Amino acid sequence: MSVSVSQDYVDDGVSFESFGLDARLIQAINKLGFEHPTLIQSQSIKLSLEERKDIIARASTGSGKTAAYCIPIVQSILTTVEAANGVQTLILVPTKELSNQVTEFLGQLTVFCGRSVRVLNLNDTVSDQVQTQLVKEGREVFVSTPAKLVSVLEKNKSLELSNLRFLVIDEVDLMVSYGYKDDLEKLKEFLGMKANTQVFLMSATLNEEVTELKEKFCNKPAILKLEDIDNDKRQLVQYYIKTSELDKFLLIYVILKLGLIKGKILLFVNELDRGYKLKLFLQNFGIKSCLLNSELPLNSRLHIVEEFNKNVYNLLIATDESNGEETSGEVGVSRGVDFKNVACVLNFDLPTSSKTYVHRVGRTARGGKSGMALSFVVAAKEWGKHKASSLASARRDEKVLARIERSQSRLGFELKPYQFNMKQVEAFRYRMEDSFRSITRAAVRDARLKEIKQELMASEKLKRHFEENPQDLVTLRHDKDLASVRADAHLKRVPAYLLPEGARPEEKKLGFVPFNKVRKGRGRKHGKKVDVLKGVSKRRRTK
Repeated sequence: MSVSVSQDYVDDGVSFESFGLDARLIQAINKLGFEHPTLIQSQSIKLSLEERKDIIARASTGSGKTAAYCIPIVQSILTTVEAANGVQTLILVPTKELSNQVTEFLGQLTVFCGRSVRVLNLNDTVSDQVQTQLVKEGREVFVSTPAKLVSVLEKNKSLELSNLRFLVIDEVDLMVSYGYKDDLEKLKEFLGMKANTQVFLMSATLNEEVTELKEKFCNKPAILKLEDIDNDKRQLVQYYIKTSELDKFLLIYVILKLGLIKGKILLFVNELDRGYKLKLFLQNFGIKSCLLNSELPLNSRLHIVEEFNKNVYNLLIATDESNGEETSGEVGVSRGVDFKNVACVLNFDLPTSSKTYVHRVGRTARGGKSGMALSFVVAAKEWGKHKASSLASARRDEKVLARIERSQSRLGFELKPYQFNMKQVEAFRYRMEDSFRSITRAAVRDARLKEIKQELMASEKLKRHFEENPQDLVTLRHDKDLASVRADAHLKRVPAYLLPEGARPEEKKLGFVPFNKVRKGRGRKHGKKVDVLKGVSKRRRTK
């Protein structure tokens, strides 16, 4: 896990050595390349180690929240005089991907600690028998999603939690929207929450969910609010395009084929089949993309995210399967994942709630960098006119857009309408329709099964390969063509006459080119006129 922190959050006047951290921990921090703590780290480490306060921290992505709770926890375990039996720390995160990222970071932080701080990721892909044995062996730190932890506790009734010293709930603002509310209630019963258990609640926002969890788990919390970077510095611009359902496919074709958006694009759809349909549609035009969905093996999903972050892929389609209710949220495959350097979040399908919209567009303009959000909005009068491209949730797009505009206005942002010159776009319509007709339900089903089979076969290879070669940069591609749908090969090429006049390549003017050329000084030889094209004299030819 590469930890990148915006320089806007760094506390230059403080060093990690000033906190009296263990030499082994300082060595690991230096190896990670951390010169100074961030603002949230310096406050959290001090309050946790010196005052033993519960920490409720609100800070943006890129501010170093993970290290803000990991460093004081590792320090406390290292400096414990008497060895405690059982689990000492529980770290709860909303997704499997994030549990892997936190586990990897803890591994880097404890690289010089020997067996003093051992970490177990309960979401790791091992058999139940292996996991039960690992749990029985005892580890100081467990990392897990709430649902997985509840499952493990129910299977291992003898798991010792009486010596629990730390409880971390990361990404608190996502926990309830993930449907973890009931699991957190069960955990409260399992844990018993003694007065000496120190709690960290980390969130990008302080909302009702945070307040509710604070009352359940915290005793004497210190609330840390790290102000967000100024909106001017953040430079998030937001646009929407009102369109028909079929024209969404026309616009995405034009935008991507003509390269109207520069940089990496994170594209959201609302259904898994829709994600495959869009991938196949773009594939016909030679536009490569990879699809992140919850059906793929964990190793494959992690590898897709890693390669996207390394700029191997520039277009990632993420599924967002929701039920249309205001409280619905994204599937865990895309939430809580650290997508890096996203230039644009493109909502091909508008989310079903303003809250989900915030989580989506929060993937760009991070750590003080600029970014753009572009959303397709189906006009109410256009919904249902084209059954093959229709989506049930799009019926409420205009109402959802109104809620999004109100919520963004309160945050100081404005959604602006974006108008395409449809006369220029119209020239691409027949090509779009050719591609769209080729993507049948059978093609989508076959492509979905084909990719799952491919990734299941590659998953174990990936696991073994990277265990044996952790530094190997050889990549396995996830943006391969999925199926040979019946589409003409000419779709991959855009002829110049379709392009707007300003985007057409300049044509070279050759001038007049004669058929015959008379060589100067040698045009006649012995009274014979030379025909340059044939190389044979006319007199000889007429004989």
